[in-house]
Amino acid sequence: MSKKLFIPGPIDVSEDVLEKMATPVISHRSKEASELQKSITEKAKKLFYTDNEILLSTSSGTGLMEGSIRCCTAKRAAVFSCGSFGDRWHKMGITNGVPTDLFKVELGQAIEPEMVDKVLATGKYDLITVTHNETSTGIRNPIEDIGQILKKYDDVVYCVDTVSSAGGIKIPVDEIGIDICITSVQKAIGLPPGMSLCTFSEKSRKRAEKVSNRGVYFDLLSMYEYIKKKNYQYPSTPSLSHMFALNYQLEKILEEGLENRFKRHEDMAKIVRNWAEEHFEIFTDKNHLSNTLTVVKNTQNIDVSNLNGELQKRGYLIANGYGELKDKTFRISHMGDYTENDIRDLLKNIDDILGF
Repeated sequence: MSKKLFIPGPIDVSEDVLEKMATPVISHRSKEASELQKSITEKAKKLFYTDNEILLSTSSGTGLMEGSIRCCTAKRAAVFSCGSFGDRWHKMGITNGVPTDLFKVELGQAIEPEMVDKVLATGKYDLITVTHNETSTGIRNPIEDIGQILKKYDDVVYCVDTVSSAGGIKIPVDEIGIDICITSVQKAIGLPPGMSLCTFSEKSRKRAEKVSNRGVYFDLLSMYEYIKKKNYQYPSTPSLSHMFALNYQLEKILEEGLENRFKRHEDMAKIVRNWAEEHFEIFTDKNHLSNTLTVVKNTQNIDVSNLNGELQKRGYLIANGYGELKDKTFRISHMGDYTENDIRDLLKNIDDILGF
């Protein structure tokens, strides 16, 4: 029995998008492949409100996150974390031999711009990373306000993980001043997992030119130069099946209208939040709530695994809490191509199972 996936990703994929993945394979060195990548780039620039180049990677977003901190740190990186996925970026820096420091806040709290300002004022750092949408805690960090702080520090490369927010929350990359904005396709964009993409600014390019040991597969400068030299080709063999589907899905997203899509995600989030407040509590700081995922504090001490077992019998799946929050919270995503009716159906079934 297929299930509707209300987990932090991967999420359900529309049948017509899945069908696009069955498009006959072409040569990745053909003119047709160049045209496909260029079409994806043009649409992705609209999604991110940017004039910067778009890089594609046949990997999860983790690959481009690792590439960003390795390729664009010449001096020292500052990783700002409010949960598990921010911590992961720090691990990437350390294990790649990049001088990296971790700055954490309490779970459920956001990274404050003042904190970033204080760290950068030391002059020790030339790259920072921020997780826009932390799926372990439901926090949406104030990347716009942090971007204002970054305007004081011209030499600092600003990297943002928007893996679980791009396609569901507006991210005006150029207006904010993000240098590398990274996402994956299996969350709010609505594709099967296996491809990621990022924006790549001129500042990032110039920085990467100064870094010697950038690796091979996730060398962002190599990806950029190959695009320019080979007219929108990929350095290594890409997942063309994902590219056919991504091009098609981005077209659907633009047809829906970006503002309409963002509003739909906000409306779905409000439905889940109201339900959570009625029966439980919201775990996250209410000033920084995500529009693609809600983390619910398990104030009634329900057995989430048992709830999920019953939900799966009905064709639904939600998520346990993540890491040390596993038994203290549970998570409901509301992203991608879902509608308000889909969310209401899920919550109605939860109510029925729990006897609300």
